[in-house]
Amino acid sequence: MAGPAFRAAAVRVRVPATSANLGPGFDAFGLALGLYDDVVVRVADSGLHVDIAGEGADTLARDEKHLVVRSLRTAFDLLGGQPRGLEVVCANRIPHGRGLGSSSAAICAGIMAARAVTIGGASALDDTALLELATEIEGHPDNVAACLLGGFTLAWSEGGAARAIRMDPSASLVPVVFVPADPVLTETARGLLPRTVPHVDAAANAGRAALLVEALTRRPELLLPATEDRLHQDYRTPAMPETLSLVNRLRGEGVPAVVSGAGPTVLALTDEGAADKVSRHAGEGWAAHRLSLDAAGACVLPLAGGQ
Repeated sequence: MAGPAFRAAAVRVRVPATSANLGPGFDAFGLALGLYDDVVVRVADSGLHVDIAGEGADTLARDEKHLVVRSLRTAFDLLGGQPRGLEVVCANRIPHGRGLGSSSAAICAGIMAARAVTIGGASALDDTALLELATEIEGHPDNVAACLLGGFTLAWSEGGAARAIRMDPSASLVPVVFVPADPVLTETARGLLPRTVPHVDAAANAGRAALLVEALTRRPELLLPATEDRLHQDYRTPAMPETLSLVNRLRGEGVPAVVSGAGPTVLALTDEGAADKVSRHAGEGWAAHRLSLDAAGACVLPLAGGQ
């Protein structure tokens, strides 16, 4: 049987940074942020060429080991076959190893680009299948759901398949991220989590997670209690003591702050009037970035402009 046909023109995919967990929503909640990686993919006559600018330019592989390439290959297999050659250009702005979803962004960029460059790809790999594939590659759905869908997402597994719903976060929210100089491996941070937790802590988190849905979408004045966590943040302290210290310092000032994903970045959720003041909490070794919320999620853009 003949393999798929590919478009001659290059495609450009833009993918947002994401923050997962958001305090009590461990492995379930995600928020898309206005910080983006761009990936341009073109089917070539032969070979593989990978070019990287920005984050990871000095350290990332430029061969089949690159996560965007691996994700492209996985998606092409599902779409019916591999192209003869590939040219991949990555403009990376999302920090790596900081809990802002850089790996999920790479995965989503790869599979979306494969779908876009394959004629008939959208019908062969619909949005539900796209989420399931991204989750299979990443291992959990929280970041990839927010990356693909944008906004505030709640992800879960049903019958072994990833599912997610998207909600609109309150337009008044202004995210401020505090990014440290040094990364922490997700595997290291996750490895510190206990196999069991006290029932009282699980019950408290269930209530806070439910409250967080209301706080993020309609009543941001409830964000401070809604972002309280007992399941994962404190357990990660040995791997990132400065992160938890900053979280506690911000919360002590009344600022809803959480560990972003597995850390070590700190996410503060504030408003227009307080964002600049909150940003000044960054001490030595931290870079504070005031971001927007992303509503669109991963998308295919024209090659020219939109930078």
